[in-house]
Amino acid sequence: MDLRGNFLNGDFTEEHFKSLTRLKRLLLSGNSLRFRVGPDWIPPFTLETIGLWSCQLGPSFPAWLRSQVDILSMDISIIGIVDRLPDWFTTTFAKTMYLYISDNEISGRLTRNMEFMSLQNFFISSNKPTGEIPNLPRNITCLDMSNNSLSGKLPSNIGTTNLISLVLRSNQITGRIPESLCKAEISVLLDLSSNLFEGQLPQCFGGNSMYFLMLSNNRFSGNFPSVLKNWRQLKSLDLSNNSFSGRLPFWIGDLVELQFLRLNTNMFYREIPATISNLSRLHHLNLAGNGLSGTIPRHLSNLTAMTGTYVKDSMLDSLVAYGDYSSMVGSYYFSSMVVKGPELNYGIGILDMVSIDLSLNKLTGGIPEEIAALVGLVNLNLSCNQLSGKIPNKLGALQALESLDLSRNMLSGGIPSSLSDLTYLSYLDMSDNNLTGRIPPGSQLDTLYAQEPSMYSGNSGLCGSPLPNSCPGKNVTREDDEKGNEHSFEPMTFYFGLALGFILGLWVVFCVLLFKRAWGTAYFCMVDKTYDQMYVFADIVG
Repeated sequence: MDLRGNFLNGDFTEEHFKSLTRLKRLLLSGNSLRFRVGPDWIPPFTLETIGLWSCQLGPSFPAWLRSQVDILSMDISIIGIVDRLPDWFTTTFAKTMYLYISDNEISGRLTRNMEFMSLQNFFISSNKPTGEIPNLPRNITCLDMSNNSLSGKLPSNIGTTNLISLVLRSNQITGRIPESLCKAEISVLLDLSSNLFEGQLPQCFGGNSMYFLMLSNNRFSGNFPSVLKNWRQLKSLDLSNNSFSGRLPFWIGDLVELQFLRLNTNMFYREIPATISNLSRLHHLNLAGNGLSGTIPRHLSNLTAMTGTYVKDSMLDSLVAYGDYSSMVGSYYFSSMVVKGPELNYGIGILDMVSIDLSLNKLTGGIPEEIAALVGLVNLNLSCNQLSGKIPNKLGALQALESLDLSRNMLSGGIPSSLSDLTYLSYLDMSDNNLTGRIPPGSQLDTLYAQEPSMYSGNSGLCGSPLPNSCPGKNVTREDDEKGNEHSFEPMTFYFGLALGFILGLWVVFCVLLFKRAWGTAYFCMVDKTYDQMYVFADIVG
């Protein structure tokens, strides 16, 4: 019975299954069907494949599954279970090779005799199990226990030779990565992020090479892991929010398959290796929150995955050949994303998002003109550095840009008028620089200013709308004219006063001349310094 993906609703009762004695495959995933069966119901069939994802079978763990001892593959994710794993779990599903029970509220400790199950793929992410991870099934190939409350150290047999992908993200697992993990043939994904791991990566790791290595939000330390030097197929590397230190190695440019690189919030220092521009497939670079110095590398146009001239392969698509393993990275694509200011969080499409974040470092020099060639950029953050010079005039060529942060630097000169053409821009911060001149006009920038009035603050030389201070000189805007009408220079009033003064002065002179009865010549001149012209008002010859 295959009714998957039809958005059906309604109830299944015992009566519906009464005559289905030979049923082997029950596939109802992608519907909102409810199972209304009694706790003592024993089905007339023995299933081999069950797909009930998104149906409603909870809140208790479905008791009728206890009789299904021949199941090879079962997906009961998101079915509303709010219960503990039953005691019969490992015996009933002893033959099961593919088991998916993610996104429920399954609690309690994992059973210790899991080691003797036949599981190859086991997904139990986003539940509520606690305690240590027991010894793994001997044939386990793909394991996802992320987003739970597991603790303690990794089990002694974590390095089972068949293990290809391991995801333990967002738990409370402690200790070092055991050297036994080096025995595993992990070639797709290792995600230990958001735990309490510490120490360095074991040197024996050098024999492995995988697509995804995610170790963020832990307590790892030491230099940049030298074991990665020969990982030429690595596509995604995330070491962010740890205590790694030292210099970034020049050989990082040899990891030519890298598409996603996050090293932010560590203690790396010295310059950014120029070889990083060799990573032509790189479209996500985050080095923020370190102690990096020197200048921004030149030849950024070599990052062709950011220029729009290179069509990058989706990293998820690149794993299609691995079948079910590709779903191990799906969680990185289908949650929420935040792009604003100095933070860029995991979420929808972040692995494919085109972004550069070099903020919170000690970078000096100017912003390379070549950065304007990276027309695919969605996020550009260079804030909190010591950058100087002018903002590149062609920055407005980055038409895909949604977030631009250049705040807290020493940039000078004007704001390029081309920025008003960035129609997708939803966040802009130019504050705390040495910028001067008129704010470029444009409804997009005005809208952003209304949302964030501090975006130009700390630049005493900026003027014009929407700022309250008007710009000096002739080329004032209409708004500046209106604001300055009460105190502005009125030429008609000036000339009227000038003429009246001249007449009164002429009469005084005339009276003096008459009084003295003297002939002579009097020349009266007034210089209008405002227009640098000389006006001769009288030439009297007596």
